Amino acid sequence: MTADWTIEKVADILLDAESNRTDRGRITDEWPGLDLKAGYDAQKVLIERKKADGHTVVGVKLGLTSRAKQKRMGIDSPLTAVITDKMVLEAGVPIVLDQLIHPRVEPEIVFVLGERLEGPGVTAATAMRAVASVHAGLEVIDSRYRDFSFAMPDVVADNASSARFVVGAKSVSPDGLDLALEACVLRINGAVVDTATGAAVQGHPAEALALAANALAARGEAIEAGSIVLTGGITDAVFISDGDEVSVEFTSLGQIVVPVRRSA
Repeated sequence: MTADWTIEKVADILLDAESNRTDRGRITDEWPGLDLKAGYDAQKVLIERKKADGHTVVGVKLGLTSRAKQKRMGIDSPLTAVITDKMVLEAGVPIVLDQLIHPRVEPEIVFVLGERLEGPGVTAATAMRAVASVHAGLEVIDSRYRDFSFAMPDVVADNASSARFVVGAKSVSPDGLDLALEACVLRINGAVVDTATGAAVQGHPAEALALAANALAARGEAIEAGSIVLTGGITDAVFISDGDEVSVEFTSLGQIVVPVRRSA
């Protein structure tokens, strides 16, 4: 039966899974009415619930920015989600596994906007003009779905598996940077597990930023000045374990090192 399902119920179920650190099956298997629009509506309710619980919105994140991942999901554009201050990991603070379900990490190129960016019609060039600084980033994703198995509306409702993120201390001007060629090495315990360049993100992270601005405009929203924008995973996401040390090193943007601990 699907009659009992509502947007509010979807948000509450996902928040409960996050709070209790339990995973579940796809909601779309139980409620075929959860389409992409309903997924974004549920995401909006979920964020409003978080704000009521003391979260402050600090920016946006993009998911599925890899063309290969988009093809697997049957889409042609990234998804957008919301990041809050409670998701921020400060330098040196560990990723605590007992606070999460089955976390993975992925390096990202991060923008901080100097001016408001509003679609429609935003291009990569106009998007970059709104960027004040560029940073190394590391995102911790943690799907509330079992085995990270979901359809597109499921993951949108789940705020794109958002959990934690780190922004590197080094602030770099976007002028003169070739972010398509910006290389990144992801290491776990000193061993290289993946490498990539910024071209993995829609061909250039600015393309992802432009797509985000235009997608948000279609829902009556914009990216505000001062916002942090996580432009999407450069490499595949990697599972982490207790005692690991995660290291991300970029050509120009610097390095982030984060320990992983079972408990705080």
